[in-house]
Amino acid sequence: MNYTMELDKDLVRLAQDGETRAFDELVHRYSSKVYRLAFKILHHEEDAAEAAQDAFLSAFRGLPNFKSQSTFSTWLYRIATNASLMRYRKRRANHVSLEQSQMEDGEPLELPDWSAQPLDELLTGETRDAMREGVEKLPEDLRTVFVLRDLQELSNADVAEILHLSVAAVKSRLHRARLSLRSWLNRYFAERITTAGQLVA
Repeated sequence: MNYTMELDKDLVRLAQDGETRAFDELVHRYSSKVYRLAFKILHHEEDAAEAAQDAFLSAFRGLPNFKSQSTFSTWLYRIATNASLMRYRKRRANHVSLEQSQMEDGEPLELPDWSAQPLDELLTGETRDAMREGVEKLPEDLRTVFVLRDLQELSNADVAEILHLSVAAVKSRLHRARLSLRSWLNRYFAERITTAGQLVA
């Protein structure tokens, strides 16, 4: 049987019936996507690979209880997000959030609306490095929404389903994350400009 031609829902049904090669096809189909999601949350190759492995193992174990009310991909991304966050929490026990360290004054940097196009097309070079550092400093609830919505480019509805939130809550957290990151970039480059000026002087 050629499993590569089957739809996800059919592969899920076959896997639930004991066809292990059907699940192997699902793993092949989603391995790179799950790894990228884990890496964007963890920013660490080994941790991301282990989180992805944990996610597929959990998915295999939970497959008999999977219901078709949601798509397989959304269900798998939820598992992968949880697996990644578990590893993230272990690493960031002493984390100080970006919101907690915001400047009391200063206008946020005006950036384009990130929902209009992929973030990678807006940010290059040093700005991307600064953004990555800023995302790392976001509190977990905002960071997860930002990664899923703006970096993974999932819809608000999909993010809401993955995180068991309302769409309104996703939009609110995304707005707060974007504002925090804009403020972070403003502070980051203001400090760079000040440092450069001191060196010239």
